[in-house]
Amino acid sequence: MPTYDFDLFTIGAGSGGVRASRMAAAFGAKTVVAEDRYLGGTCVNVGCIPKKLLVYASEFGEGFSDAAGFGWGLGTRTHDWKKLIANKNTEIHRLNGVYRRLLTESGANIIEGRATLLDAHTLEINGKRYTSKYVLIATGSWPVVPKTPGSDLAITSNEAFFLEERPQRVILVGGGYIAVEFAGIFHGLGSQVALIHRGPKVLRGFDEDLRDTLGREMTKRGIVLRLNSQIKEIARIGGALRAHLDTDDYIDADVIMYATGRSPNTHGLGLENAGVKLDEHGAVAVDTYSRTSVDNIYAIGDCTNRIMLTPVAIAEGRAVAETLFNNRPMSVDYTGVPSAVFSQPNLATVGLTEAQARAQHGDVLIYKSSFRPLKHTLSGRDETTFMKLVVDRKTDRVLGCHMIGNDAGEIIQGLAVALKCNATKAQFDATIGIHPTAAEEFVTMRTPA
Repeated sequence: MPTYDFDLFTIGAGSGGVRASRMAAAFGAKTVVAEDRYLGGTCVNVGCIPKKLLVYASEFGEGFSDAAGFGWGLGTRTHDWKKLIANKNTEIHRLNGVYRRLLTESGANIIEGRATLLDAHTLEINGKRYTSKYVLIATGSWPVVPKTPGSDLAITSNEAFFLEERPQRVILVGGGYIAVEFAGIFHGLGSQVALIHRGPKVLRGFDEDLRDTLGREMTKRGIVLRLNSQIKEIARIGGALRAHLDTDDYIDADVIMYATGRSPNTHGLGLENAGVKLDEHGAVAVDTYSRTSVDNIYAIGDCTNRIMLTPVAIAEGRAVAETLFNNRPMSVDYTGVPSAVFSQPNLATVGLTEAQARAQHGDVLIYKSSFRPLKHTLSGRDETTFMKLVVDRKTDRVLGCHMIGNDAGEIIQGLAVALKCNATKAQFDATIGIHPTAAEEFVTMRTPA
């Protein structure tokens, strides 16, 4: 029987790779993690965590304005972008250390460098070769920038977190969650923002009512939406950038940021040396247990292009560790995965959209509620909270919950548990709400739309 240097060699120290490696080490496997960039991966360094911190920062501006309606008198307000970024960097550095401790205290080893596969069991990193019984690919994803003339003058979300100055004029290119979130961030901190998207609405794939509502709310705030438009060229004009559109006009900005999707980060890993198959999108092809076309090589997270969410990668990492080293074969259930978009206002959803429900179940009932939040009866802000339930008429089971409004993510997380338990509309109706909250509306909607 062959002997190996390690039981598990993980390439990538993002959330999924770290979870799998920690658990494998705790189960007694000799484990090593290779990382060539930063511990914690995209989420910790240039994703979820710093983005949410910047969202918090951007929300204070509206909060200060709203305070006047509650009797607060505030003086001159200024914002120090450099201080925000410095404080954010300090927190991310702290989290890098936390991830390092999580790995080392579990017994896993860390090697900093780019690991490549030479064959199914052999890897090379920093000029040294290692062998491993199992290999786990957890290399995440990377921003995609279309090859448009002048697109090299633009940035992506990776660079946005480290801008030395806040740009006065920003163009966001794209209509997904990263684009709408950064539109809110820059606008909330005082920048003029235009969002250019080739589609007719933002957030393709989300419920149509959510897409419509968010578009209106962004416009109310003063974000310019240029829909059904694309950039055909970017040029530098003096100290500014000019985006020439396919509508034969242009927009000038100080920074243009592409948020046009992410692709699996699978290049340069030597996957072809081991015979690992990729799909048509360059993602690692895996089965329900995250096993690749090579029996001893597994892959999890964004590089598999299943659901690109941190908690999903963590669940996949756990499942691999349980399967390989705890004699407990485990796969991940991808139904009913909740998600949130930290736009302004927030958006969150779990379950099926109305269109998906009609396609899969036929006869459905739709419940909607749209109202002005209590807070804004005094603040005077023109903002709408919107909620929606999608229900199977035959079984009364709630198939989808959707919301736009403050703390939408916090509220939908609880409803995700209910949907996981196959809750019915009658059970929602029998639940007494907490008053006065926005969340109570989900258990008081009685009349189908």
